[in-house]
Amino acid sequence: MPSPLFFLFLFSAQFLGNVEANPNYREALSKCLLFFQGQRSGRLPRDQRITWRSNSGLSDGSSDHVDLTGGYYDAGDNVKFNFPMAFTTTMLSWGALEYGKRMGPELQNARVAIRWATDYLLKCARATPGKLYVGVGDPNADHRCWERPEDMDTPRSVYSVSPSNPGSDVAAETAAALAASSMVFRKTDPKYSRLLLSTAKILMQFAIQYRGAYSDSLASAVCPFYCSYSGYKDELMWGAAWLLRATNNRYYASFITSLGGGDQPDIFSWDNKYIGAYVLLSRRALLNRDSTLEPYRQGAENFMCKILPHSPYSTTQYTQGGLMYKLPQSNLQYVTSITFLVTTYAKYMKSARRTFNCGNSAIVANSLISLSKTQVDYILGENPLKMSYMVGFGPNFPRRIHHRGSSLPSLVARSNTMGCNGGFQSFYTQNPNPNILTGAIVGGPNENDGYPDQRDDYSHSEPATYINAALVGPLSYFAASSPSA
Repeated sequence: MPSPLFFLFLFSAQFLGNVEANPNYREALSKCLLFFQGQRSGRLPRDQRITWRSNSGLSDGSSDHVDLTGGYYDAGDNVKFNFPMAFTTTMLSWGALEYGKRMGPELQNARVAIRWATDYLLKCARATPGKLYVGVGDPNADHRCWERPEDMDTPRSVYSVSPSNPGSDVAAETAAALAASSMVFRKTDPKYSRLLLSTAKILMQFAIQYRGAYSDSLASAVCPFYCSYSGYKDELMWGAAWLLRATNNRYYASFITSLGGGDQPDIFSWDNKYIGAYVLLSRRALLNRDSTLEPYRQGAENFMCKILPHSPYSTTQYTQGGLMYKLPQSNLQYVTSITFLVTTYAKYMKSARRTFNCGNSAIVANSLISLSKTQVDYILGENPLKMSYMVGFGPNFPRRIHHRGSSLPSLVARSNTMGCNGGFQSFYTQNPNPNILTGAIVGGPNENDGYPDQRDDYSHSEPATYINAALVGPLSYFAASSPSA
């Protein structure tokens, strides 16, 4: 049987340039978190550092006589989609929980980014009894316009789920976000932490009691943008796994068991959470020696065998330059999410002194860390184009990202409203965006390591909150591990 070192050598040798690289991970972490300020909706605080953004969406919720201001725009548009926003919040919180001690001064910035979301999600959950608001802004009208968030004149319709129009997926994801974040604030703001957790419990019960996919209830308001393609069972498992970690209540463990076997995925995203739940439950199986959760540890290791490039069970394509390639639409969202899981499972393995096998290949924690490093380094510029896919990091990065606020003159540069169609003149130019959305990670290169840097090529050039959120953990890990740290 090949030794673990042989397996690690094979992988390292294939992408040696990446493994030997040592980008400034601490700078990348700082910028990765700064990006969230560029996505803010609502009234901006005095310490706002991305200064070309201004207040926006100040009447959100008024059509339903509630206050739904705040939160984040998900990507390059001006809509607040709570399903991906809640996933973003869960991943930011997971990163802070696992890697907070490695973050240094950036831990406070991570808490600020999380709280900007949780303040909004609490409003959505608590504004009207028996109702969970799950989005603001008509996405179909919004996507026909190219205008700054500060100028929005499209309908700010509000969307909700309720017992008669259920949304187990979005409710359970919001519960996961609030449960995870409650642990982030447990010591620094106990009162806020208790509010987050009590709200998470209510939402989880709602998700369990009133079963249904939010896509079925809301149709064109969320599809095809953020349809729940994987169904809602994965969110029920994910939400319950987070509440189990936050409360230690065996009720949630029993509920997870009652769901039965889940999928055996080779992907992790805002839509498909199965493997995220498996890895989270593996922590308890490995570190707390909870034997009832052993099937999830096995599921997590099966997933790793599907990801590792030289595993006999690999289902994952890699580009010539060494980038994990899952799907053509915003591929980096899968790279960052999977890299988070790979890094975090390696962390659990180290704590439990565990190894496992993929066929005849023995896998040690550093086998996974090596894979994580190649992915992070590729994103930060160690790739055939020598391009950083994080805006504002390094000398060569995307200049024409698919993002309304970044691509249009700021209010400081042009105070008069541009209107729904006025911005398309900027959209179709080859000029670089006038505003640098520092830290934004775009959808990334194609399967041939190519990147055209075109604003209208949204599947490659559009940033998104959930791409960044998942990379915070791995960047924190490498920032604390690198010699320069």
